[in-house]
Amino acid sequence: MAYLIFNKGLDNLEGSLYSIAETQSDLDNLNIIKTDYKIIEINIDDFNLIKKNTKNVLKYINNEVFYSDSQVTFENKIQLKNYVNSFLIKIKKFTENNSNHPHLSKWNNYYNQLDNLDLNSINYPLNKSLEQYLSDLGQPFLNILQIP
Repeated sequence: MAYLIFNKGLDNLEGSLYSIAETQSDLDNLNIIKTDYKIIEINIDDFNLIKKNTKNVLKYINNEVFYSDSQVTFENKIQLKNYVNSFLIKIKKFTENNSNHPHLSKWNNYYNQLDNLDLNSINYPLNKSLEQYLSDLGQPFLNILQIP
């Protein structure tokens, strides 16, 4: 099972998704107080679609999650570069402030992977998410919502 972490008390409101966790270990190592959030278990197939940014989480009602399909397009290198840079900034902030975190090496590795990504070798428009693109290449990928 995987997990969606919502801001508590925001049933039936879009945009209440706070984080995602692929495993119990990921959930246990989020920098949150679990009782302050609504945590809903989902199947790994739905999780992977969310992780690849091909499925959006709209909202939750009780323990039911509502989704929509995602259509991500990067028209040019500048758009993708901006997306990658925003991800790098968030990873850097996490790694600098959590030097003893159990998943530090995973995030340092992903930072280096994104930082070394050759954006010139990608054909534009890229009609898929970066995460889907990396998955299609057989490379590791993470979602920004997984940052502890």
